[in-house]
Amino acid sequence: MGDLRNAKLIYAKGLMFLLIGFLCAALLLLDRPTLRTAALTAGAAWGFARFYYFAFYVIERYVDPGYRFAGLWSFARYALARPARKARATSARPR
Repeated sequence: MGDLRNAKLIYAKGLMFLLIGFLCAALLLLDRPTLRTAALTAGAAWGFARFYYFAFYVIERYVDPGYRFAGLWSFARYALARPARKARATSARPR
């Protein structure tokens, strides 16, 4: 499957993600209408959003400018392969 390039479809996809998030939060609150459930749902959403920002923006801009984000699976492969790359680079360094 190729990259999505149509701006209207990209916005529609983003809107669908937003609606899924609201729907899931609403269903959780309807199932357990407590302040605790609301706080935990908000905290989970905030934490996942911050991790996504970290994986996408922080790593690409501040840690490894050569890394190009292509999704969370791409980041997982990058993060797991990083110690091996670092070890090879350290052992190859002249003393």
